[in-house]
Amino acid sequence: MAEPSGKGGPPPGLYDRAQPERGAGPEGPLAAGLSLLWVVLAGAALTLSGGDAPEGSGGLRAAMTALVLVLPVGMIWVVAMAARASRVMRDESRRLQAAIEAIRQAHLAQAQQTAAGGADPALARKLDAIVAAQAATEARLAALLESLEAEPAAAAPEERTRDAQPSLALGAPDEPRQPALGTEDFIRALNFPETAEDRAGFAALRRALRDRRTAQFVTAAQDVLTLLSQEGIYMDDFSPDRARPDLWRRFAEGERGRTVAALGGVHDRAALALAGERMKQDPIFRDAAHHFLRLFDQRFAEFAETASDPEISAFADTRTARAFMLLGRAAGTFD
Repeated sequence: MAEPSGKGGPPPGLYDRAQPERGAGPEGPLAAGLSLLWVVLAGAALTLSGGDAPEGSGGLRAAMTALVLVLPVGMIWVVAMAARASRVMRDESRRLQAAIEAIRQAHLAQAQQTAAGGADPALARKLDAIVAAQAATEARLAALLESLEAEPAAAAPEERTRDAQPSLALGAPDEPRQPALGTEDFIRALNFPETAEDRAGFAALRRALRDRRTAQFVTAAQDVLTLLSQEGIYMDDFSPDRARPDLWRRFAEGERGRTVAALGGVHDRAALALAGERMKQDPIFRDAAHHFLRLFDQRFAEFAETASDPEISAFADTRTARAFMLLGRAAGTFD
């Protein structure tokens, strides 16, 4: 999803994703038809043979009737469920084999290029795009800071020409040139705009990009989200386990390893495997991921000092936090 006419929005393809097609198998209708057929045939047979039973055997006959009707029906449904489970397992096996084959082919192609001594043009273009985007962001921030610093310097000579006698600065100190980024804007910017019509999201993102340290963090998050989207990995597809705010505070205080492993709430094995393989094979992806994880540690530690528990919970539900959960597990942060 990209902002139609601005320069501060996420790049195209960040949130677009194809939904897999799913359909029910024939096991259920087939089992229902066989069950109905059996009940009709068995009921008709029992009805026709009802007059041949000896006297005093009513209880035994009722038990046998129930057994004849229920047991085969149960067996039919057991077989149907087994067939359905087998079909699902075959489908999952085919998907897994396709993913493994794609990873193997990518690994072989990269190994051949490395052996031939040539560089991957696609990797070079990705690196150039990341460097150019970061340089453009730095240039815009530097120009904004220079313009803000030039305004007080230009106003000083005018004041001296109006007043022959200099005045003593006994009043309150000057207001900061740029207002501090609010917590709500910080959290909304890290979640990125929901749609192209999300004006509040784009406004929060623009305000976040005016703050130098937050702009670096947002740019790093946008880079890894874009790289992950190239593998078909999207943060909206995850429903991560929620960790308590006190566990996030322990992480902000420097605690690492298995004691804070609950923060890695993303457990999608396919996404973890793809991200881990990409970190091993792609140096650009690996550098971008480690840069993002370092900035996440720094900025969250600062954020947690003043944030309330509801604000930490809202932060943990952003797309940026989900990317941290995924890449943190792939990088071994919680091992």
